[in-house]
Amino acid sequence: MKRKLFFLERMIYGKGDTAFNVIVPIKIRGTFPAENLSHALKRIQEKHPFLNAFVEVGKDRIPWFVVNENEANDIFVRIIPRITDQDWQAEVTREWSTVFDMEKGPLMRVVWVRGEECSELILVMHHCICDGRSAMSVLEDVLLLLEDGDARIGSEIPILSIRDIVPPEVLRDRKKRIKAKLSGKMTSLILWLMPLKKKLIERKRDYMINWKLDKKLSDHLLKVSKTTGTTINTLLCKTVLAAFREIRTENFYNKIVCPVDIRKYIPQIREENIFAFATMMVLSANEHLDFISDARRMQEDVAKKMAVLNPYEMIMQMEESHPSLENLMNFLKYSKPGNDCLFSNLGKIDIRHEYGAFEVETIYSPSAVGPLGKTTGFVTSTFRGQMDFTFIGSEGFLPYEEALAIKDMIEDIINAIEIA
Repeated sequence: MKRKLFFLERMIYGKGDTAFNVIVPIKIRGTFPAENLSHALKRIQEKHPFLNAFVEVGKDRIPWFVVNENEANDIFVRIIPRITDQDWQAEVTREWSTVFDMEKGPLMRVVWVRGEECSELILVMHHCICDGRSAMSVLEDVLLLLEDGDARIGSEIPILSIRDIVPPEVLRDRKKRIKAKLSGKMTSLILWLMPLKKKLIERKRDYMINWKLDKKLSDHLLKVSKTTGTTINTLLCKTVLAAFREIRTENFYNKIVCPVDIRKYIPQIREENIFAFATMMVLSANEHLDFISDARRMQEDVAKKMAVLNPYEMIMQMEESHPSLENLMNFLKYSKPGNDCLFSNLGKIDIRHEYGAFEVETIYSPSAVGPLGKTTGFVTSTFRGQMDFTFIGSEGFLPYEEALAIKDMIEDIINAIEIA
């Protein structure tokens, strides 16, 4: 089985020599045998063909996912002793920069921070084969199989070409094909003409700040959302921008970038598909409006942008943009940052927490640190009624002390939100 990498997958893959990993840590209370984990990971590879994949670069420099299920390497598990409750954070930051052997695969591994009463399992997958949503699906199956090795988890029908996600009538549409080709050529021309200073911003030390809102504050945010007709995502975007404005002042851009989960708009992508594809939306705040009024304005802006989203045409245009890939990567790598951060909200994680001999005490929000451009970002999720924040940054873009101040300011702002 072979498939060319899609445009976004190629951008994430780069040249195959840099790390761009999705990290999903969870805390488990209780125990399970090591052989149960090995068996679970083998079953996961049976379900998802691309968890057996490696990447092969052709003579034309185009990378392909290649799957040889009869000779696939097992998912590697690294086990370390659990000494403190914070050991998992050191392992997460270590895994951010640990490169996969793309030529051998597989593009997934696991770190088991093993203790007598509690353990952390850290799932690590290269971002070119999955995003946070896909990783949660894999996690759910791993947990089911740790409890019952014979659990029915189904099997994935993998996406093998653009024809599996874009309807044939759209691909055959002459106007859409011409538009996609023109868009690809225009993108290539703009990026080729754009001057760039080939001087990288020194990233310095990468760091992570993880915390949870207590249940009372999580419930308060949910109540504000329901009462005001704004989503949790929009309320948090407004909150984060307000915190950055307060702490960063002169270095505040008033732009927050939000990934849009494309699965909601493409029914051809099934629940069991592991997939890495998203489009981005940029939101800004209006400092002249009060918090709730501005959140409602931002919600209207979201609705307008989503109404004109055409995912099929967007994919077609991106697939015509492969010639501009190197210029785009240089632009992302060398251009000055133009936003405050990336913000992604996974929402409520519908994974059960009780599994017989063990329970999932918490699921920490995933993280990823890529090699292209600014690293500052938030990922949020809600599990067992509590909202979890993972705040990612690098000292070269955002000093750690300022990040701590932003974290505290976010909690203060949420506490202060009043419902009229």
